[in-house]
Amino acid sequence: MSPRSARLRAVTAALVLTSCLATPASANGATATPPPPRHPSSPSPAGDCALPGRTGWTDEGHATDHTRFQRATGTRRVLMLFVDFPDARATGSTDAYAAQLAPAADWMRTASYGHTRLALTALHRWIRMPATSDSYGFRRGLTFEAHEKYVRDAITAADPYADFSRYDMVYVVPTKAASAISFSPTYLYDPGTPGVTADGTRIKWAVTFGQDLWHWGPKVADHETGHTFGLPDLYSFTGATHQYVGGWDVMGNIAGPAPQYLGWHSWKLGWTRDAQVACSAAPGRRTVRLTPVERRGGTKIAVLRTGATTAYVAESRRAEGHDAHACSRGVLIYQVNSATPTGEGPVRVMNGHPSAKPQAGCTALDLAAYTPGQHFTDPDHGVRIDVLAGDTSGDLVKLSRS
Repeated sequence: MSPRSARLRAVTAALVLTSCLATPASANGATATPPPPRHPSSPSPAGDCALPGRTGWTDEGHATDHTRFQRATGTRRVLMLFVDFPDARATGSTDAYAAQLAPAADWMRTASYGHTRLALTALHRWIRMPATSDSYGFRRGLTFEAHEKYVRDAITAADPYADFSRYDMVYVVPTKAASAISFSPTYLYDPGTPGVTADGTRIKWAVTFGQDLWHWGPKVADHETGHTFGLPDLYSFTGATHQYVGGWDVMGNIAGPAPQYLGWHSWKLGWTRDAQVACSAAPGRRTVRLTPVERRGGTKIAVLRTGATTAYVAESRRAEGHDAHACSRGVLIYQVNSATPTGEGPVRVMNGHPSAKPQAGCTALDLAAYTPGQHFTDPDHGVRIDVLAGDTSGDLVKLSRS
């Protein structure tokens, strides 16, 4: 089933679920086999730990289909449109709206180690949409078709004032008066349909912000733009919302205390080089010095591949910046499954402190990082990860697989 006929997942609460993507009902038919066995003392090439995508949509597979998703490196030119409606007219200037999103560019540049630049251009005028704000279906569970109509209406109304051939993607920002536009879904085009065009250009990617922009802040733009790069949602579509990764990745809890993409995502997106990945794809032991993912350089992730679509990853975390929190430090260990769909836990953090009580600004899962003297084991896969030492510069870990 194409995403044109798939329904966007509904948001159960405006301040809880922020992302919405049309998801194909069936996965692609890609198959892969585990890499060949190696001598236990031989480090594996990084490629041996890369997992194939199996969902046919946003997932943790290493290769990204760039006929559907945009590349995550270089300059991404973004046009910001500001829209109001016949039933929700804007008052005042667009300056505060542009200022709310502007920090997203700095955050993305830092998180990508300078590999990705969001060049934000604001069209500083209010664009009147042709229909009322409550007619677009944001409150009723948004379909792909309804969402595409919203994008098309915004592009058509803005076309006299902008040259869309100059941009890679569009941000559509509604007036605060439009309470019916409640949340912020990402639009990913369907190449099998005519779609939305302007100035001879296919509009392939857009983020349509809602009122939750004023709750989550500018990082909601980095979360939603991450979907255009092919990243899945790491929060849960059912049950406890942040049961899988907490605030360790912006694709999980946007307001979490460890603002960064996981090292696995950084590798998938091309920000971390193969030479910065310590791969163990065969039985054996290996000691690795990890440099915090928040900083440039060094070995960023240690990967123990456990199956055709599964692996454990260890990375050093030293949450930094004005919105960081001391609870998010240590060795983060998580399981990746590239066959698990978005919103169902394709990444699951292992909790090194399961009895820890939440602190101010941190949930129990935000305290999950392992510290020197601790270890993680998975007897079913013969996996053991020991944290040997740690200081301000990073962590030393020993990887074992029998």
